[in-house]
Amino acid sequence: MPTEKILVVDDEQDLVKLVRFHLEKEGYKVISAYNGEDALFLSRKERPELIMLDLMLPGIDGLEVCKKLKSDPELANIAIVMLTAKGEEVDITVGLKLGADDYVTKPFSPKELVARVQAVLRRAKSTSTTKDYIKIDTLTIDLYKHEVTIKNEPVQLTLTEFKLLHQLASKPGRVFTRDQLLDAVSGSETFVIDRTVDVHIASLRKKLKAYANRIVTIRGIGYKFKE
Repeated sequence: MPTEKILVVDDEQDLVKLVRFHLEKEGYKVISAYNGEDALFLSRKERPELIMLDLMLPGIDGLEVCKKLKSDPELANIAIVMLTAKGEEVDITVGLKLGADDYVTKPFSPKELVARVQAVLRRAKSTSTTKDYIKIDTLTIDLYKHEVTIKNEPVQLTLTEFKLLHQLASKPGRVFTRDQLLDAVSGSETFVIDRTVDVHIASLRKKLKAYANRIVTIRGIGYKFKE
């Protein structure tokens, strides 16, 4: 049974009760807050492993809460899953840039909610944020050698493509905005602007062949590597 503590933050009390019920059913310890001020207070007091954070909060909104948490060295490692409404792509992008780990769009199913929480907590337990060697079935990515192989056959990638693949595959399931991917490839051999990330991803997919569908487009936001 899981032992992690989760803070649920939303001004809709019925929604908080519903989320609490399903998370407690899975064995998580759940605490709740209904505004940004209480969310920050409980984050410091309770030190949860994960926060489910609504973006549209009274007072301090969810984005500002996220910013404050990620700028505090003692709280920055707390995982954050944003709760958003449909059509809030801009806010989702900003939240991911601020350091949120994932998002769930309302309305959501309990099954989806629990699956997202489990995936984010699993990623948070990863021993290292930078993995020198990644193996996914027959695909291997060697950061030290700057080498990618499929079934032991080398895949010829540009430096930019290699950096994009490593960034995505090192944290499978996590959504990266285009700006975050731009930061990851800064200093590579090509000057990369926002929309040319899409061009590099398209080229990368062609070269990955059977693994191309592992790179998933998140419309209006960016990309993730499918777990």
